[in-house]
Amino acid sequence: MERRKLLFIGGMLTSLLTSGVYAQDKVAQQGEVKAKAAQALQDFYAADSKIKAAVSNAPGYAVFTTYGLSFGLGGAGGKGIAHDSKSKKDTYMNIAQASAGLQVGASDTRYLFVFKDAKSMADFIDKGWDASVGAGAGAGTGKDDANVKAGAVAFTGGTAYVLTKAGLQAGVALGGSKVWKDKELN
Repeated sequence: MERRKLLFIGGMLTSLLTSGVYAQDKVAQQGEVKAKAAQALQDFYAADSKIKAAVSNAPGYAVFTTYGLSFGLGGAGGKGIAHDSKSKKDTYMNIAQASAGLQVGASDTRYLFVFKDAKSMADFIDKGWDASVGAGAGAGTGKDDANVKAGAVAFTGGTAYVLTKAGLQAGVALGGSKVWKDKELN
């Protein structure tokens, strides 16, 4: 009987300690995502000063940083936040992309979605966003100059901006993107 009590207490202590470590890890991950999102926003503002006014006047925005590789087949992924300007609440999000075609390279890309209204923002957060097949072509050297494109991504809930920060990318490809709420960080 005494042995069972000890095993039970040991199991409970292990569970409590493990959940405490997870909570600390979760807070650290949230801090890292927020820091990258803040840096990405600053990169957008530096590349095009009009974007800052658009973000300030919007009901909310979502910003992501992605890293990807391609060699025929390509993929990229990253994390970001959707920010509600009224409530000041951040929702942690994931983004993934896949492509296929005549392509080769690596990239470091940022995405900024500036919402036109609260409903578009709520739909983006709750339902995610899916840009199915789209075609793209391009070549870049990834030097220090950043390249911002408005409307480069099909997005009906506002305006989407893409900032290619660094990398070497060349080719023609068909691809798609998906954004969804990060269940582990929210």
